[in-house]
Amino acid sequence: MAAIVSRSFDSADETRPFEGGKGRLDLLNTDKGQVGKAVFEPGWRWTEHVKPIAGTDSCQAHHVGYVVSGRLHVVMDGGGEEGEIGPGDFYEVQPGHDAWVVGDEPCELLDWVGFGDYAVRSGS
Repeated sequence: MAAIVSRSFDSADETRPFEGGKGRLDLLNTDKGQVGKAVFEPGWRWTEHVKPIAGTDSCQAHHVGYVVSGRLHVVMDGGGEEGEIGPGDFYEVQPGHDAWVVGDEPCELLDWVGFGDYAVRSGS
């Protein structure tokens, strides 16, 4: 293993587009697991733009990451806890949630845990 590794998401190992052209997930494979950078376009909502891909009623990924830009509102299943994350925020979100972009700016975030199986189309 190299002592220094530098990779660009512009040359991602895999790109997964969301439904309706509302963004994408770029993944880098590392020896410690996958790291993802997602861009959620204004109007993006998990239930509309990823649910048809995932085939579950809510997002079942456990997310741990950092918000680069934009804002995302997250609501846990069953009308439970909810909150908003934005630029500069570290976040951890447990499985069982919906989320959507707040405002007219894309939300860009990095995730070290929850994107490996995120938005995988059946048969992929």
